[in-house]
Amino acid sequence: MKHQIRARYTDSTVTVYQAYAPEIGLPSARDGRFPGAWRRGRMTWVKPSFLWMMYRCGWGTKEAQEVVLAVEIERAGFEWALERACLSHYAPGPHADRHAWKRELRRASARVQWDPERDLHLRPLPHRSLQLGLSGEAARRYADEWTVSITDVTDLAHEIHRHVKDGDLDAARRLLPGERPYPAGDGLLNHLCPSGPGRPEAVARSAG
Repeated sequence: MKHQIRARYTDSTVTVYQAYAPEIGLPSARDGRFPGAWRRGRMTWVKPSFLWMMYRCGWGTKEAQEVVLAVEIERAGFEWALERACLSHYAPGPHADRHAWKRELRRASARVQWDPERDLHLRPLPHRSLQLGLSGEAARRYADEWTVSITDVTDLAHEIHRHVKDGDLDAARRLLPGERPYPAGDGLLNHLCPSGPGRPEAVARSAG
C-alpha cells in the first residue's frame, strides 16, 4: 500500500524523532524531558521514521536542527493522538467535502501528513511515511505526560551518514534503528488514509 506506518516500538512505547537547536536539544536529552523553553503552545511534528528525520534535518547539519533526538513515548498517547488527528490536507474519501475537512481541522489537536519515505541516500521511495503534528492538548501531553525518555542520537546520525558518503551501505544499514510494522489495529488509521476508508498496510522498511 502507498501509505504505510513503521516505527521502533515496544509493548508500551513507540520512538519518534525530532531535531532541535542545541539550546533545546541538549537539555532535553540531558534531563530526559523537554525544558520550559520548549514551547507547548505551538505545533510540533514528530516522525516515527529515522530516515525521514534525516531527510528533514540533513543528518543533523541544518541550522536549528543540529541535535537529533529519539523520543520514546507511550503508545497509548501516540494512538490517542492518531485517533483525534485530521489530515493536514484535504483528500476525498475521509471527508465529504472541503468544508467538512476544514471543520475537523479546526477542532483537531493533531494532524497527519503522509510524506515520501526515504532511502539511505534520502531519495524518495514509492510509499509514504507518517508525520504527526501535535498542538494544543496533544502537544502538552506529549511533552509532559507521554514522554518516557529522550536520547541524543546525533552521533549515530553522523556515523550512518559517514558510511553512506563512503559508499558502505551495508555498514549504514546495520546501524539503522530497527523499525517494523506498527500494529495500528483496525480503525485507528481509517480516517487518515487519503485514498479513502481502509487500513493502510504497514510494511517493513526497505532502505538502500
